[in-house]
Amino acid sequence: MFGNALFIIWRESAEALLVVGIVYAWLKRQPDAAIGRRYLWLGVAAGVGLALALAAAMLGLAHMLSGDALDAFQTAMMLIASGLIVQMVFWMRKHGRTLKKDLETRMRKNADAANWWGMAVVVALAIGRETAETVVFLYGVGLQQMPLHEFLAVVGLGLLAAWLTFWLLQQGTRFLSWRVFFRVSEILLLLLAGGLLVGAIDKLISSGLLPPLADQIWNTSAILDDSTRFGGFVASMTGYRAQPALLPMLCLAVYWIAVLWFLRAPRAAAATAKP
Repeated sequence: MFGNALFIIWRESAEALLVVGIVYAWLKRQPDAAIGRRYLWLGVAAGVGLALALAAAMLGLAHMLSGDALDAFQTAMMLIASGLIVQMVFWMRKHGRTLKKDLETRMRKNADAANWWGMAVVVALAIGRETAETVVFLYGVGLQQMPLHEFLAVVGLGLLAAWLTFWLLQQGTRFLSWRVFFRVSEILLLLLAGGLLVGAIDKLISSGLLPPLADQIWNTSAILDDSTRFGGFVASMTGYRAQPALLPMLCLAVYWIAVLWFLRAPRAAAATAKP
């Protein structure tokens, strides 16, 4: 749980810093940069506030539930988090290359109309999207069960890692670029989404809502036991099970077939379109 949460905070915070960095760099070239920066930070604060409000609402709802209702809510959040992670990966694949251009175009339109509030709304929505996704992902991996000191540690380490990553990426080194960052992190995100899917299926099986089809199809505990700390991290991050039932593994296989097909579809279409 700690490793998964740390990865999510690192990745989403780095992406949020990218948005802030693009807008900040654009503002430095404008005559009213000082005014624009105030609205930039206002937008950032509003976006973070949106995420905090969502977190409070989710925790409040979870507090009101108990027993089967709470299990159903947590299972639903795992499935939602898994779906959102996949959606986010495909969204960044489609819009990542034009993100800087699109943001600057929207900033320019607002600046030309002297609409600084409009710029603040654009930033708030961009940051709010990242931070709201983070809240859902963190609940999906079970961060609400973490003790307060561990929660503060993972948030602090995640933000620090994101800042250091952003700083390194801004240096333009050939070993670490935004392209490499997004490619590596998207692979890890897709693995995590698969892990969340398997975790949700396991919960549905244990509650009797789905049949396991077969109780145990193999036993690899001697190679990697998922009851150990490291094995548990691998299991939650990838969906690995040392003694899996058949249904979760079938769902995981279908998940990866679908993901790989959708990843390859744009390339196949582009290759076909070439004369």
